[in-house]
Amino acid sequence: MAVSTRTATSGRLNGTRHRAALNVFMLVVVGHWAEHIVQAVQIWVLGWPRPQARGLLGMPFPWLVEQEWLHYGYALVMLVGFWMLRHGFVGRSRTWWNVALGIQIWHHLEHLLLLVQALSGAYLLGRAVPTSLVQLAFPRVELHLFYNAAVFLPMVVAVYLHLRPSGLELSRMSCSCRHVARAA
Repeated sequence: MAVSTRTATSGRLNGTRHRAALNVFMLVVVGHWAEHIVQAVQIWVLGWPRPQARGLLGMPFPWLVEQEWLHYGYALVMLVGFWMLRHGFVGRSRTWWNVALGIQIWHHLEHLLLLVQALSGAYLLGRAVPTSLVQLAFPRVELHLFYNAAVFLPMVVAVYLHLRPSGLELSRMSCSCRHVARAA
């Protein structure tokens, strides 16, 4: 029964509910981008010290953005969203979606490493705070702007191509985006 329920849910997400699910997923992604963009503006435009540059949510709730579980939770939501929605994509859009998924897998693993360090109190290479592997070479703010851009750009290409499929791709589409997609 559980397998058929998962299959039915996946079928709806990649069929009749694909466009709505994709819109919700993109809204979550854009909201997350807003946090990072506000933080970047706070640092590089307003000249705030990094510990005070907390983005939108971090200003009224500073404790919230300091919690590794929040960052890990978002990385996990992204990973699950990519996985759950990927079967609605076909052809070129599926390739780009998979590229974004692959990058998100790495991003998720970096956040998992940060979460494990935060929970255990044992930090990588004796650092004073949880530190990801790539963070050994690049500051955290810049690194996360890069990761988010690296995931976002192929995702946008995937959605663009998904809504503008070739004739063959259009014939292979079975999701609710099909009726708004234009053959290229």
